[in-house]
Amino acid sequence: MKLVSLTTDVVAVPPPHLGGMYWIFVTLKTACGIEGVGEIYATAFHPGALVPVIEDVFVRHLEGHDPHRIERFWRSAYSSGFTQRPDPTMMGIVSGLEIACWDIIGKAAGRPVMDLLGGQVHERLRAYTYLYPKNAAGEYDYNDPDLAADCAAEMVRQGFTGVKFDPAGPYTAYSGHHLSLGVMERCETFCARVREAVGASADLLFGTHGQMVPSSAIRLAKRLERFDPLWFEEPVPPGQEAAMAEVARATSIPVATGERLTTKYEFQRVLELKAASILQMNVARVGGLLEAKKIAGMAEAQYAEVAPHLYNGPVGAAASIQLAATLPNFLIHEAILDFSGFHAEVLKTKLTLEDGYLIPSREPGLGIELNREVIARHTPYTGTRLHLQMGDTPADVKQFAPAKG
Repeated sequence: MKLVSLTTDVVAVPPPHLGGMYWIFVTLKTACGIEGVGEIYATAFHPGALVPVIEDVFVRHLEGHDPHRIERFWRSAYSSGFTQRPDPTMMGIVSGLEIACWDIIGKAAGRPVMDLLGGQVHERLRAYTYLYPKNAAGEYDYNDPDLAADCAAEMVRQGFTGVKFDPAGPYTAYSGHHLSLGVMERCETFCARVREAVGASADLLFGTHGQMVPSSAIRLAKRLERFDPLWFEEPVPPGQEAAMAEVARATSIPVATGERLTTKYEFQRVLELKAASILQMNVARVGGLLEAKKIAGMAEAQYAEVAPHLYNGPVGAAASIQLAATLPNFLIHEAILDFSGFHAEVLKTKLTLEDGYLIPSREPGLGIELNREVIARHTPYTGTRLHLQMGDTPADVKQFAPAKG
């Protein structure tokens, strides 16, 4: 079996852009006609610049090769250009192409990918969602703790047992910074309102995005401990695991991290320093399914848990669900509401979420098929924004998070 072609689709996500501004899907085809799909998570470059790079990686490291040889492909791409170090853009591309290879392998074997990654452990996967509260005008409004509480109660009614929110203010190119007393008070108010709304029916996931320096994160954690969150997410920016470990030692709230990390090498540092006990790799960025499986195994040996991150499209979600179903140390999986809306439109059959649990597909490969008609109507992406962007000015003590959108 040999890979002979690559197709890349940059799909513009319509408003309200849940899951990002665009999704990058790749389709690989073998000489015998089997197709596999993958997804590349956010990179530091506009997709218009990235597509030729994806093609270059395919030609250099995959074209003409057997898709079963995942390890060969990974080592070849990881070492490209005499690098042999974690590179987020390269690993994002490798992830998408590697996922597509697994889809082909599963289809060729007539088995779901999870059967090829150690076999299914979980019949269903506990899921959580971010809160997307709306005001009376129908706008998303993230600045009102009462709206957040109402939204959390509705998510519990829909079956979710975990809800995530981030009231800690803006994240900028100059973070981490020290939160103002006003922002810390706001975080405390949000946690109080949401905890009151859900009681013991759902865990609170405090989803910061590296906004803080360690001293500020510790001050905030002390305020939030009485609400017993399941985790304190990425309290300091990635890359300084010793600083994150300082926070972890100072609070009873478990620290979670990993959405911006790639490869086993970066996660090894997290585990070594005990910077986090919950790992949140995104399979469409971390280096692919096999790399994520290795990281989960490293975590299992230290009694750390895995809570896969997901803020992208349904192809990456399908791959992540297949992986999570195989993990003994799986904790909870991110969902984007119930994966309806555009996540459902781009697939022939939507991902299955029942009463707050994701149900892994038993169909061969990833168990999904793209709706090419819908994709054609939403390509190419003509915007200028990246998948996600940070603020370009330092945070001000009087500045809170964006209120509406």
